[in-house]
Amino acid sequence: MESLKNTLISLLGLGGIKFDPSTSIPSLQGKTILITGGNSGLGKATIQALLQHSPSPPARIWLASRDIGRIQSAINEIATAVPLASTIIVPLVLDLASLQSVKAAAEKVLRESERLDIVILNAGVMAMPVGLTQDGYEVHWGINHMGHAALTKLLMPLLIKTAEMQERKDVRIVAVSSGAHKSSPKLDFSHVKTDMKTSLWWTRYAQSKLANILWMKALANQYPEVKCVSLHPGVVSTNIGGDTISKYKLARLADWLLRWMLTKPEVGCLNQLWAAVGPSEQVETGEYYHPVGVKGCGSAWANDQGLATKVFEWTEQELGAQGMNS
Repeated sequence: MESLKNTLISLLGLGGIKFDPSTSIPSLQGKTILITGGNSGLGKATIQALLQHSPSPPARIWLASRDIGRIQSAINEIATAVPLASTIIVPLVLDLASLQSVKAAAEKVLRESERLDIVILNAGVMAMPVGLTQDGYEVHWGINHMGHAALTKLLMPLLIKTAEMQERKDVRIVAVSSGAHKSSPKLDFSHVKTDMKTSLWWTRYAQSKLANILWMKALANQYPEVKCVSLHPGVVSTNIGGDTISKYKLARLADWLLRWMLTKPEVGCLNQLWAAVGPSEQVETGEYYHPVGVKGCGSAWANDQGLATKVFEWTEQELGAQGMNS
Protein backbone atom coordinates (compact mmCIF):
# COMPACT_ATOMS: atom_id res chain seq x y z
CA MET A 1 0.00 0.00 0.00
CA GLU A 2 2.85 2.38 0.85
CA SER A 3 4.48 1.61 -2.49
CA LEU A 4 1.26 2.46 -4.36
CA LYS A 5 0.87 5.70 -2.40
CA ASN A 6 4.41 6.82 -3.15
CA THR A 7 4.08 5.86 -6.81
CA LEU A 8 0.93 7.99 -7.13
CA ILE A 9 2.69 10.88 -5.40
CA SER A 10 5.50 10.60 -7.93
CA LEU A 11 3.19 10.33 -10.95
CA LEU A 12 1.21 13.38 -9.83
CA GLY A 13 4.38 15.37 -9.25
CA LEU A 14 3.67 15.75 -5.54
CA GLY A 15 6.25 15.48 -2.82
CA GLY A 16 9.27 15.05 -5.06
CA ILE A 17 12.52 16.97 -4.79
CA LYS A 18 12.71 20.12 -6.87
CA PHE A 19 15.68 19.80 -9.19
CA ASP A 20 16.37 22.53 -11.74
CA PRO A 21 19.49 21.75 -13.81
CA SER A 22 20.16 25.45 -14.39
CA THR A 23 20.66 26.02 -10.65
CA SER A 24 20.97 22.59 -9.00
CA ILE A 25 23.96 21.03 -10.75
CA PRO A 26 27.09 21.73 -8.67
CA SER A 27 30.68 22.18 -9.77
CA LEU A 28 32.03 18.99 -11.33
CA GLN A 29 35.57 20.26 -11.65
CA GLY A 30 38.13 17.48 -12.02
CA LYS A 31 35.54 14.69 -12.07
CA THR A 32 35.36 11.85 -14.57
CA ILE A 33 31.92 10.55 -15.57
CA LEU A 34 30.86 7.56 -17.67
CA ILE A 35 27.40 7.27 -19.24
CA THR A 36 26.21 4.26 -21.22
CA GLY A 37 23.77 4.91 -24.04
CA GLY A 38 24.92 8.52 -24.14
CA ASN A 39 24.39 8.97 -27.87
CA SER A 40 20.63 9.61 -27.69
CA GLY A 41 17.58 10.02 -25.47
CA LEU A 42 18.10 10.25 -21.73
CA GLY A 43 21.84 9.70 -21.91
CA LYS A 44 22.45 12.48 -24.39
CA ALA A 45 20.16 14.86 -22.49
CA THR A 46 22.02 14.04 -19.27
CA ILE A 47 25.41 14.80 -20.80
CA GLN A 48 24.23 18.07 -22.30
CA ALA A 49 22.69 19.21 -19.00
CA LEU A 50 25.88 18.41 -17.08
CA LEU A 51 27.99 20.41 -19.51
CA GLN A 52 25.57 23.31 -19.90
CA HIS A 53 24.70 23.90 -16.28
CA SER A 54 27.63 22.95 -14.06
CA PRO A 55 29.53 26.04 -12.86
CA SER A 56 32.72 24.08 -13.54
CA PRO A 57 32.41 21.22 -16.04
CA PRO A 58 33.93 17.78 -15.45
CA ALA A 59 37.38 16.91 -16.73
CA ARG A 60 36.06 14.02 -18.84
CA ILE A 61 32.83 12.34 -19.84
CA TRP A 62 33.07 8.90 -21.38
CA LEU A 63 30.17 8.56 -23.84
CA ALA A 64 29.62 4.84 -24.24
CA SER A 65 27.61 3.34 -27.09
CA ARG A 66 28.03 0.49 -29.55
CA ASP A 67 28.39 2.57 -32.72
CA ILE A 68 31.28 5.00 -33.14
CA GLY A 69 29.43 6.92 -35.86
CA ARG A 70 26.46 7.58 -33.59
CA ILE A 71 28.80 8.53 -30.74
CA GLN A 72 30.58 11.10 -32.89
CA SER A 73 27.29 12.44 -34.22
CA ALA A 74 26.02 12.92 -30.65
CA ILE A 75 29.23 14.71 -29.63
CA ASN A 76 28.91 17.06 -32.61
CA GLU A 77 25.26 17.79 -31.78
CA ILE A 78 26.00 18.48 -28.11
CA ALA A 79 28.96 20.67 -29.13
CA THR A 80 26.68 22.94 -31.17
CA ALA A 81 25.01 23.94 -27.87
CA VAL A 82 28.08 23.55 -25.65
CA PRO A 83 31.31 24.03 -27.66
CA LEU A 84 33.58 22.66 -24.91
CA ALA A 85 31.84 19.29 -25.30
CA SER A 86 34.21 18.33 -28.10
CA THR A 87 37.17 18.52 -25.73
CA ILE A 88 35.53 16.88 -22.71
CA ILE A 89 33.50 14.02 -24.19
CA VAL A 90 35.51 10.92 -25.06
CA PRO A 91 34.03 8.16 -27.27
CA LEU A 92 33.83 4.67 -25.79
CA VAL A 93 32.68 1.83 -28.03
CA LEU A 94 30.62 -0.53 -25.88
CA ASP A 95 28.26 -3.30 -26.97
CA LEU A 96 26.44 -4.53 -23.88
CA ALA A 97 25.31 -7.64 -25.76
CA SER A 98 28.93 -8.83 -25.83
CA LEU A 99 30.86 -9.34 -22.60
CA GLN A 100 34.12 -9.24 -24.57
CA SER A 101 33.17 -5.77 -25.84
CA VAL A 102 32.34 -4.76 -22.25
CA LYS A 103 35.73 -6.03 -21.10
CA ALA A 104 37.56 -4.14 -23.86
CA ALA A 105 35.71 -0.92 -23.01
CA ALA A 106 36.42 -1.28 -19.29
CA GLU A 107 40.10 -1.93 -19.98
CA LYS A 108 40.28 1.26 -22.05
CA VAL A 109 38.77 3.30 -19.22
CA LEU A 110 41.08 1.73 -16.64
CA ARG A 111 44.08 2.36 -18.89
CA GLU A 112 43.27 5.98 -19.67
CA SER A 113 41.56 7.28 -16.50
CA GLU A 114 43.17 7.91 -13.14
CA ARG A 115 39.78 8.36 -11.50
CA LEU A 116 36.07 7.64 -12.05
CA ASP A 117 33.57 9.59 -9.98
CA ILE A 118 30.18 8.83 -11.51
CA VAL A 119 28.86 5.94 -13.61
CA ILE A 120 25.35 6.25 -15.08
CA LEU A 121 24.09 2.91 -16.40
CA ASN A 122 21.57 4.45 -18.76
CA ALA A 123 21.58 2.25 -21.86
CA GLY A 124 18.89 -0.36 -22.32
CA VAL A 125 16.63 -2.25 -24.70
CA MET A 126 12.92 -2.98 -24.66
CA ALA A 127 10.47 -4.87 -26.88
CA MET A 128 13.24 -6.91 -28.43
CA PRO A 129 12.45 -9.99 -30.53
CA VAL A 130 13.04 -13.38 -28.96
CA GLY A 131 16.76 -14.08 -28.93
CA LEU A 132 20.03 -14.51 -27.06
CA THR A 133 23.07 -12.30 -26.60
CA GLN A 134 26.48 -13.42 -27.83
CA ASP A 135 27.09 -14.96 -24.41
CA GLY A 136 23.87 -16.95 -24.30
CA TYR A 137 21.55 -14.81 -22.16
CA GLU A 138 17.99 -13.77 -22.96
CA VAL A 139 18.52 -10.52 -24.83
CA HIS A 140 16.87 -8.10 -22.36
CA TRP A 141 18.56 -9.79 -19.41
CA GLY A 142 21.90 -9.95 -21.21
CA ILE A 143 22.00 -6.29 -22.24
CA ASN A 144 20.11 -4.54 -19.46
CA HIS A 145 21.55 -6.55 -16.59
CA MET A 146 24.57 -8.71 -17.47
CA GLY A 147 26.35 -6.17 -19.67
CA HIS A 148 25.99 -3.42 -17.08
CA ALA A 149 26.86 -5.77 -14.22
CA ALA A 150 30.07 -6.79 -15.98
CA LEU A 151 31.01 -3.17 -16.66
CA THR A 152 30.35 -2.22 -13.04
CA LYS A 153 32.37 -5.16 -11.71
CA LEU A 154 35.37 -4.36 -13.91
CA LEU A 155 35.32 -0.64 -13.06
CA MET A 156 34.77 -1.10 -9.32
CA PRO A 157 38.48 -0.99 -8.36
CA LEU A 158 38.80 2.45 -10.02
CA LEU A 159 35.62 3.68 -8.33
CA ILE A 160 36.93 2.57 -4.93
CA LYS A 161 40.32 4.14 -5.64
CA THR A 162 38.56 7.42 -6.49
CA ALA A 163 36.56 7.31 -3.25
CA GLU A 164 39.79 6.81 -1.29
CA MET A 165 41.26 9.92 -2.96
CA GLN A 166 38.41 12.12 -1.75
CA GLU A 167 38.21 13.89 1.59
CA ARG A 168 34.41 13.55 1.47
CA LYS A 169 33.70 10.27 -0.26
CA ASP A 170 31.14 10.83 -3.02
CA VAL A 171 31.45 8.29 -5.79
CA ARG A 172 28.20 7.10 -7.34
CA ILE A 173 26.75 4.42 -9.60
CA VAL A 174 23.29 5.20 -10.94
CA ALA A 175 21.29 2.48 -12.71
CA VAL A 176 18.30 3.48 -14.82
CA SER A 177 15.63 0.88 -14.13
CA SER A 178 11.89 1.22 -14.74
CA GLY A 179 8.54 1.13 -13.01
CA ALA A 180 7.95 -1.84 -15.31
CA HIS A 181 9.91 -3.96 -12.82
CA LYS A 182 6.61 -4.39 -10.95
CA SER A 183 5.44 -6.71 -13.76
CA SER A 184 8.30 -9.11 -13.14
CA PRO A 185 7.59 -12.50 -11.60
CA LYS A 186 10.06 -13.82 -9.05
CA LEU A 187 13.37 -14.28 -10.83
CA ASP A 188 14.09 -17.78 -12.12
CA PHE A 189 17.78 -17.96 -12.99
CA SER A 190 17.31 -21.18 -14.95
CA HIS A 191 15.20 -19.25 -17.49
CA VAL A 192 17.47 -16.27 -18.21
CA LYS A 193 19.96 -18.45 -20.10
CA THR A 194 17.20 -19.41 -22.56
CA ASP A 195 15.39 -17.21 -25.09
CA MET A 196 12.21 -17.37 -22.94
CA LYS A 197 10.12 -17.50 -26.12
CA THR A 198 7.00 -18.52 -24.18
CA SER A 199 7.10 -15.27 -22.17
CA LEU A 200 5.84 -11.89 -23.33
CA TRP A 201 8.55 -9.35 -24.18
CA TRP A 202 7.13 -7.14 -21.40
CA THR A 203 7.87 -9.86 -18.84
CA ARG A 204 11.38 -10.36 -20.19
CA TYR A 205 11.99 -6.60 -20.03
CA ALA A 206 10.46 -6.30 -16.55
CA GLN A 207 12.69 -8.96 -15.02
CA SER A 208 15.81 -7.26 -16.40
CA LYS A 209 14.68 -4.00 -14.80
CA LEU A 210 14.05 -5.76 -11.49
CA ALA A 211 17.58 -7.13 -11.72
CA ASN A 212 18.92 -3.57 -12.10
CA ILE A 213 17.33 -2.57 -8.79
CA LEU A 214 18.45 -5.69 -6.94
CA TRP A 215 21.99 -5.45 -8.30
CA MET A 216 22.35 -1.88 -7.01
CA LYS A 217 20.89 -2.90 -3.65
CA ALA A 218 23.44 -5.71 -3.38
CA LEU A 219 26.36 -3.52 -4.48
CA ALA A 220 25.42 -0.95 -1.84
CA ASN A 221 25.96 -3.64 0.81
CA GLN A 222 29.12 -5.03 -0.75
CA TYR A 223 30.82 -1.67 -1.40
CA PRO A 224 29.91 0.95 1.23
CA GLU A 225 32.58 3.29 -0.22
CA VAL A 226 30.44 3.77 -3.33
CA LYS A 227 26.88 5.11 -3.43
CA CYS A 228 24.73 2.77 -5.55
CA VAL A 229 21.18 3.74 -6.52
CA SER A 230 18.57 2.78 -9.09
CA LEU A 231 15.66 4.77 -10.45
CA HIS A 232 12.66 5.08 -12.72
CA PRO A 233 13.05 8.06 -15.09
CA GLY A 234 9.33 8.37 -15.75
CA VAL A 235 7.52 7.49 -18.97
CA VAL A 236 9.87 9.13 -21.43
CA SER A 237 9.83 9.53 -25.20
CA THR A 238 12.98 7.72 -26.35
CA ASN A 239 13.91 5.19 -29.04
CA ILE A 240 14.39 2.31 -26.57
CA GLY A 241 11.95 0.05 -28.43
CA GLY A 242 12.67 1.47 -31.87
CA ASP A 243 14.10 -1.60 -33.60
CA THR A 244 10.98 -3.66 -32.95
CA ILE A 245 8.39 -0.88 -33.24
CA SER A 246 9.72 0.17 -36.65
CA LYS A 247 8.72 -3.22 -38.12
CA TYR A 248 4.99 -2.84 -37.49
CA LYS A 249 2.76 -0.16 -39.03
CA LEU A 250 0.24 -0.06 -36.17
CA ALA A 251 3.03 -0.01 -33.58
CA ARG A 252 4.66 2.90 -35.40
CA LEU A 253 1.39 4.81 -35.40
CA ALA A 254 0.81 4.15 -31.69
CA ASP A 255 4.39 5.15 -30.92
CA TRP A 256 3.98 8.40 -32.89
CA LEU A 257 0.78 9.26 -31.02
CA LEU A 258 2.23 8.39 -27.62
CA ARG A 259 5.30 10.55 -28.15
CA TRP A 260 3.06 13.62 -28.01
CA MET A 261 2.03 12.64 -24.47
CA LEU A 262 5.28 11.27 -23.08
CA THR A 263 7.90 13.19 -21.12
CA LYS A 264 10.72 14.64 -23.21
CA PRO A 265 14.26 13.42 -22.46
CA GLU A 266 15.24 16.87 -21.19
CA VAL A 267 12.72 16.41 -18.37
CA GLY A 268 13.00 12.64 -18.10
CA CYS A 269 16.69 12.89 -17.26
CA LEU A 270 16.07 14.94 -14.10
CA ASN A 271 15.88 11.94 -11.78
CA GLN A 272 19.19 10.52 -12.94
CA LEU A 273 20.81 13.96 -12.87
CA TRP A 274 19.67 14.38 -9.28
CA ALA A 275 20.84 10.87 -8.33
CA ALA A 276 24.23 11.44 -9.97
CA VAL A 277 25.08 14.97 -8.80
CA GLY A 278 22.41 16.06 -6.32
CA PRO A 279 23.26 16.69 -2.65
CA SER A 280 24.93 13.60 -1.23
CA GLU A 281 22.88 13.70 1.96
CA GLN A 282 19.66 13.37 -0.08
CA VAL A 283 20.71 10.37 -2.18
CA GLU A 284 20.66 7.14 -0.12
CA THR A 285 22.71 4.19 -1.25
CA GLY A 286 20.75 1.07 -2.09
CA GLU A 287 17.53 2.99 -2.73
CA TYR A 288 15.23 2.97 -5.76
CA TYR A 289 13.72 6.33 -6.73
CA HIS A 290 10.82 7.63 -8.79
CA PRO A 291 11.03 11.21 -10.18
CA VAL A 292 12.43 13.15 -8.54
CA GLY A 293 13.92 11.57 -5.43
CA VAL A 294 10.73 9.76 -4.34
CA LYS A 295 11.57 6.49 -2.63
CA GLY A 296 9.38 3.63 -1.46
CA CYS A 297 7.96 2.87 -4.93
CA GLY A 298 9.53 -0.54 -5.49
CA SER A 299 7.73 -3.86 -5.67
CA ALA A 300 7.95 -6.48 -2.93
CA TRP A 301 10.61 -8.31 -4.95
CA ALA A 302 12.58 -5.07 -5.40
CA ASN A 303 12.75 -4.72 -1.61
CA ASP A 304 13.74 -8.33 -0.97
CA GLN A 305 17.29 -8.21 0.39
CA GLY A 306 17.57 -11.99 0.20
CA LEU A 307 16.73 -11.92 -3.50
CA ALA A 308 19.24 -9.09 -4.02
CA THR A 309 21.92 -11.30 -2.47
CA LYS A 310 20.91 -14.17 -4.77
CA VAL A 311 21.13 -11.89 -7.83
CA PHE A 312 24.58 -10.75 -6.74
CA GLU A 313 25.88 -14.26 -6.09
CA TRP A 314 24.43 -15.70 -9.29
CA THR A 315 25.73 -12.80 -11.38
CA GLU A 316 29.20 -12.96 -9.83
CA GLN A 317 29.37 -16.68 -10.58
CA GLU A 318 28.30 -16.12 -14.18
CA LEU A 319 30.73 -13.26 -14.73
CA GLY A 320 33.55 -15.28 -13.21
CA ALA A 321 32.80 -18.15 -15.57
CA GLN A 322 32.86 -15.66 -18.48
CA GLY A 323 36.30 -14.36 -17.46
CA MET A 324 35.02 -11.01 -16.17
CA ASN A 325 37.39 -10.66 -13.22
CA SER A 326 38.33 -7.24 -11.94
